[in-house]
Amino acid sequence: MRHGKKNNHLGRTTSHRKAMLANMASSLIKHKRISTTLAKAKVLRGYVEPLITKSKTDTTHSRRIVFSYLQDKEVVTELFRDVAAKVANRPGGYTRIIKLNNRLGDNAEMALIELVDYNEVYGKDTAAEEKKTTRRGRSKAKKADAPAAEAKAPKAEAVVEEAVVVEEEAAPAVEETPATKEAKPEASAEEEAPKA
Repeated sequence: MRHGKKNNHLGRTTSHRKAMLANMASSLIKHKRISTTLAKAKVLRGYVEPLITKSKTDTTHSRRIVFSYLQDKEVVTELFRDVAAKVANRPGGYTRIIKLNNRLGDNAEMALIELVDYNEVYGKDTAAEEKKTTRRGRSKAKKADAPAAEAKAPKAEAVVEEAVVVEEEAAPAVEETPATKEAKPEASAEEEAPKA
């Protein structure tokens, strides 16, 4: 009877399952993400996370324990050198499982399992989605610019007032007598001289 034994056998013998998980863990550490079935990804997460926790303490004993699981010197070296340095201050949850579309051949649920600190799937997509807005009204940026526009408004009113003064000066020039019209070109010549 197997009461209380809840581990997923994945339809394999014990030796086959251990070898498969060791190979998948090695591939995950080498490539930082692998695509597999959802059931295997969930079992692999429970297999590889204790090994990553063990790699935080770099002792000969912990290296030998991890090597007894993985059976690959290069992977153990990479785990203790690179991965352990990245996850040093993370208290757990070193892997992330992302569900993918079902496999075409047998319709199996597929998943992508990756090391969280080496993510390329989630970080960039969420940053792009946060910038996109669906509201059609005034955006936050326009609301932020509104006080600045109000500050500029008095300057615009001053420009309008100057324009009114210029128009008032121009209006009496139309009603001048012929004698003042002759004097006017001389005055305009004097005005042009200081401008140049």
